[in-house]
Amino acid sequence: MTRYRYFTATSLDGFLADEEHSLAWLLKQDVDENGPGNTTAFLAEVGAQVMGSSTYEWILAHDRDWLPEIPTFVFTHRTLEAVTGNVSFLAGSPSDHRVPLEAAAGGRDVWVMGGGGFAADFAGAGMLDEVAVSIAPVTLGSGKPLLSGAYDLELTGCGRNRDFVVATYDVLGPLAAGTDTR
Repeated sequence: MTRYRYFTATSLDGFLADEEHSLAWLLKQDVDENGPGNTTAFLAEVGAQVMGSSTYEWILAHDRDWLPEIPTFVFTHRTLEAVTGNVSFLAGSPSDHRVPLEAAAGGRDVWVMGGGGFAADFAGAGMLDEVAVSIAPVTLGSGKPLLSGAYDLELTGCGRNRDFVVATYDVLGPLAAGTDTR
């Protein structure tokens, strides 16, 4: 059964990127490429990826190797260039495209890649099953949040990969109304 998995890294204070969309803080961290939470092991379980246009454009400008050789769907309302034959563009809600996304994944998982607002769109559509996050020992003070919205999560695993705490959570659903969040 296809799962939708948000696999990402964050600062300790919950930001994916700083105000200028920079990941310089992330790229300087010490990581074991074969350790817990590594991208290679994760990609072995993924059949397709989805992202927003901001993430796609950042990848094109900084590191095209972040586009694995799997079906890649970019949600946008703009006209963008497909840099490989694996890239397709979609518009609308994630739920509008559930069937073709899962067909493209071929029984494997879908990587929800990019910003916290984009991941929240999938969560709001009931299409986010897991959050796997590597937490870096840095605070940014402000920036692009890890996950927009309020959701109940259940910790299912944790470990350490050199500088990172690696945590995996199942998404249980929206945070129940009236829940005390003190």
